Amino acid sequence: MRKKIFLFVFVNAVCGLITAAFAQTAPRAIDQHGALSVQHNIIVDKNGVPPQLRGISMSWSIWAGKKYYNNNVVDWLVDDFKISVLRASMAVQPDGGYLQQPEEQLQLITQTIDKAVERGIYVLIDWHDHNAEKHLSESKAFFAQMAKRYAGKPNVIYEIWNEPEHQSWPVIKQYAIEVINEIRKYDADNLIIVGSTKWDQEVDVTAKDPITGYKNIAYSFHFYASDPNHQDRLRSKAEKAMKKGLPLFVTEWGVGESNGDGVFDLKKTETWFNWMETHKLSWANWNITDKKETTALLQPGASVNANWTKEELTPAGIYIREQLRKFNNPQKSSETQSNN
Repeated sequence: MRKKIFLFVFVNAVCGLITAAFAQTAPRAIDQHGALSVQHNIIVDKNGVPPQLRGISMSWSIWAGKKYYNNNVVDWLVDDFKISVLRASMAVQPDGGYLQQPEEQLQLITQTIDKAVERGIYVLIDWHDHNAEKHLSESKAFFAQMAKRYAGKPNVIYEIWNEPEHQSWPVIKQYAIEVINEIRKYDADNLIIVGSTKWDQEVDVTAKDPITGYKNIAYSFHFYASDPNHQDRLRSKAEKAMKKGLPLFVTEWGVGESNGDGVFDLKKTETWFNWMETHKLSWANWNITDKKETTALLQPGASVNANWTKEELTPAGIYIREQLRKFNNPQKSSETQSNN
């Protein structure tokens, strides 16, 4: 009997070591894809193929989402959700944002970016602003600082204007060119993402007059899967833009409606999800917060240190986690949540 017990313990110990060794040697996103670039009007990795990064957007770095900007959350999203990209959404204009508290916001954002780089995933530095043209000098100073800090780190992607609300494309374009020039003084290569009119929806308008003269420039496209106004017509806009040669990155999308709340229509969400897979578009899902709304991935009161149970996830959180684990970690797609 003692021999059987000893053998059982020994076998389990060996299996544990093998599992741990496999986890340590599993390829990181940055090792798999390397530096991103725009080639032949699409975003590609070091191998010349679309990387199709899939991940999560943090919430505004103020309000309910602020408390989740910590290393434990980044680790959990990498290890449990299996993300390959994280979006750090730095609040700019609202009370407590970058315009009022630049040093506090800078510390919060850079800590998150540094952790993402350390973990080998990609990270979007998101100037989370709806009126960025009014804050051009602040934006240029911020992105100059980011470019100096992260030049040579291919994980880092600069998203220079979250969602223009009502501004015309010429206004957005002029703002973008000035910020791009500032970034390129210090970082000649890393991917830069530019916004488009009407909350990054009218990419077909942008495609008629894209920014030229710079390399590795792409454009954000946003949608909310269950919104009745974000269906075939919006997909058609994106398809027209891509056919015209505009490289797209879905830097924000949610399972609910455009106000962040509303219904979670699984059928419409699946249609959008399959559409992104078909076009091999990289994406970040909105959002890590415990605010009581449809697109929040966490239930109110969910631990600020991650290690979330299924009960701490919303229906959106459960769905997105399952999709990420299935598509970013296919070798373990057969695992069930009960094993975690």
